[in-house]
Amino acid sequence: MKILVCGKGGSGKSTISALLAKSIAKKGYEVLVIDGDESNFGLYKHLGIEPPKELMEYFGGKKNVIEKLLSALTEKKPINLFEKSLRIEDVPKEYLSKKDGISLLIVGKIKEFSEGCACPMGALLREFLKNLELNEREFVIVDTDAGVEHFGRSVEEGCDIILFVTDPTYESLMLLKKTEEMVGKAEKKFYLILNKVDKSSEEIMFSHVDSKKVVAAIPLKREIFEACLKGEELNLTFPELEALTEFLIESRR
Repeated sequence: MKILVCGKGGSGKSTISALLAKSIAKKGYEVLVIDGDESNFGLYKHLGIEPPKELMEYFGGKKNVIEKLLSALTEKKPINLFEKSLRIEDVPKEYLSKKDGISLLIVGKIKEFSEGCACPMGALLREFLKNLELNEREFVIVDTDAGVEHFGRSVEEGCDIILFVTDPTYESLMLLKKTEEMVGKAEKKFYLILNKVDKSSEEIMFSHVDSKKVVAAIPLKREIFEACLKGEELNLTFPELEALTEFLIESRR
């Protein structure tokens, strides 16, 4: 199963991605976490995994990927960054970091002033997901960039489930409405995770969303806040996370 995690910046996408990956791996599954956020540099810290080489480097860097994309558009041909379907074990070792049943793949990051947009990263992620084949014991969790730009790049095309992480802010709830419109056109399974909630904010948020789509309400936890602030590995479990993990495992059957 390929799970895409999206939401507003600061909503907790990377945190949820890491917690879910660790929880699913503890159930005996192999989990590939894909860092698809070109401006967030902390996901590997949450996982306690050293960052591998970026997948963009495999194709010779951002410039080469742009040339391949432009060539396909000019010649009006399909974008084929990968010649054939692939499995996780086909990814060269230097582009994966592994620990405790979890592998981390980083698509690419914006590093330099005036280097241009992140469109090539989005195209590469989309093509990778479309060509990636999984076995019954494998999960993929994609931590996307903030907002809805990845929908414009059709990154969701290769995923099975979309999880939208919303925090207790008006901006997050408004982004949710726009995201739901886009997901409807993509015809993908769509679920909500309410994050950083207490009793009061949870009640307000439920009044603004379709409760049938809510698969978890993650409480505001001091331990998570402090670990993220310090850049420490997230080694936490709690009932809401366990229930979400079981839901996702059942959804793949």
